[in-house]
Amino acid sequence: MTRKFFGTDGVRGTANTYPMTAEMALKIGAAAGRYFRNDGSNGHRVVIGKDTRLSGYMFENALTAGLTSTGMNVLLLGPVPTPAVGLLTTSMRADLGIMISASHNPHHDNGIKFFGPDGFKLSDEAEAEIESLIEGKIAPVQAANIGRARRIDDGRFRYAERVKSTFPHGMRLNGLKVVIDCANGAAHRVAPEVLWELGAEVIPVGVSPSGLNINDNCGSTSTATAAAKIVETGADVGICLDGDADRVMILDENGQVADGDQLMALMAGRWADQERLNGGTLVATVMSNLGLERYMDGRGLRLERTAVGDRYVVEAMRANGWNLGGEQSGHIVMTDYATTGDGLLAGLQFLAAMIETGQKASALSKSFETVPQMLKNVRYAAGQTPLESARVKSAIADAEAKLSGKGRLLIRKSGTEPLIRVMAECEDDDLLVQVVDGIVAEVEAAA
Repeated sequence: MTRKFFGTDGVRGTANTYPMTAEMALKIGAAAGRYFRNDGSNGHRVVIGKDTRLSGYMFENALTAGLTSTGMNVLLLGPVPTPAVGLLTTSMRADLGIMISASHNPHHDNGIKFFGPDGFKLSDEAEAEIESLIEGKIAPVQAANIGRARRIDDGRFRYAERVKSTFPHGMRLNGLKVVIDCANGAAHRVAPEVLWELGAEVIPVGVSPSGLNINDNCGSTSTATAAAKIVETGADVGICLDGDADRVMILDENGQVADGDQLMALMAGRWADQERLNGGTLVATVMSNLGLERYMDGRGLRLERTAVGDRYVVEAMRANGWNLGGEQSGHIVMTDYATTGDGLLAGLQFLAAMIETGQKASALSKSFETVPQMLKNVRYAAGQTPLESARVKSAIADAEAKLSGKGRLLIRKSGTEPLIRVMAECEDDDLLVQVVDGIVAEVEAAA
């Protein structure tokens, strides 16, 4: 299904550049309002959260204007993690939840993510219908039926209590020194608060947002700052969130990183031992390492792969009753507890494993040996279609032939940025470099 505005995770782009303009946000708000208020009755409501980007103020106001023009009542949560929006959409009986965030992207980007009344991200079909409304003419309601907007001051605290409730009853983090890197983002207050309330000695990093420093040399995509702080303070473990706190990287006591694949392997194994891994199945995307697949096979468990995007992971989980999934990038979805990826919640699961086993983070953060993997991104200009080039197609075919029986190759367009992602896995390092660099060179020439 071709979509004009929506990518793999909502609408995203550079702030004040089409389609991420205030004018478009107003139209998007009006279209979403019309879609969810299609019965014409009053009393419909939407919750809106955001991260700490400067442009969040602009989009919050524009969305509110569009939504209220169709009669939707708007509840403004302020800066909260993305999973808090999923949670509060259902608990506040809202028809729609919206998160204003570009996740791990730099401050100059922003995005708009949607959650349905069940707290889960919208389907492709729902997004397509909203797109058709955006491009049409949306009739506003009569003056007497315009929606209202008000601030909700306790959204952060409601989310904190929900996250703490997932931690084993009676367990404390006393004696555990934890570095928490909040990426100067949406969890900069709630994540340190939760860890402190559970008894940890908290060493915060990335908790001074300026509106311009989200994900800037901090967070799950830039772990060096947190790693240095772990070594400096002698911390036991580090938890690195991204700008909207829906993904996580775990750092051990030496500052070494465990990605989403390793965290999923740990959790899948533990949940299977506790007979709580539904269907003996973990859901991950095509980007997850081949080593994870081999680990699951070795445990007599199953790895189900989906397209890239945590929403597709969740769709597979819901369709089949599976309760654990995620992405190598650190989205960990536990549908027993949440409707979307939750970095803080996943981090608490890791800390619980440390307490229960008495093992160090380094012993728990490597469940399998990764197959060497190389990923390179090639940026292309607007309007270009490098994957349609004959030379690029030939390079891809040649690489697939060379990797046959030795590894795997994945080429895809990013759903959030103008990038071609070239990924390969192979235990022959020289061959791995050869095939990736060969494809990258042809894509660059065509871009």
